[in-house]
Amino acid sequence: MSKVETVQGHTLPSKTLLKIGQVAQTSGLSVKTIRYYEDHGLLTPVVQRSKNGYRLFDPTIFNRLAFIRRAKSLGLSLSSIQEILEVHDQGKLPCGVVKDRLLAKLDTINQQIAALELLKTELQGILSGWQDQPPPSQLEQTICPNLQDP
Repeated sequence: MSKVETVQGHTLPSKTLLKIGQVAQTSGLSVKTIRYYEDHGLLTPVVQRSKNGYRLFDPTIFNRLAFIRRAKSLGLSLSSIQEILEVHDQGKLPCGVVKDRLLAKLDTINQQIAALELLKTELQGILSGWQDQPPPSQLEQTICPNLQDP
């Protein structure tokens, strides 16, 4: 009797190699996305080709795809994800690298928030002194006097 495993609600025989369409259907990703990940080296360690050139994946691909999806949802770039996966593929636990990338992402987000807060303050200042009907003398000198620098 063959051993089976359940992957994302699908029962698959162990050691079964899966075509890209099966991986796409089970993972919820498109075939194009999986090919893109392969082309960028994110899936290289777990892919093989059949005699007729079909991409064949080991069922462990789902764990890798889930990691990629989660890392992307946290804002990590594919190049950062690739670096993390390279550490993993060397047999090392990449948690330190993941933490460094997440700290850098958090720093970037904090900088973006500060820039947006500054922009918000500027917009509020402009809108607080808004004149729907500026004085006629200002109309000829500018497109919209409300946006002119003071």
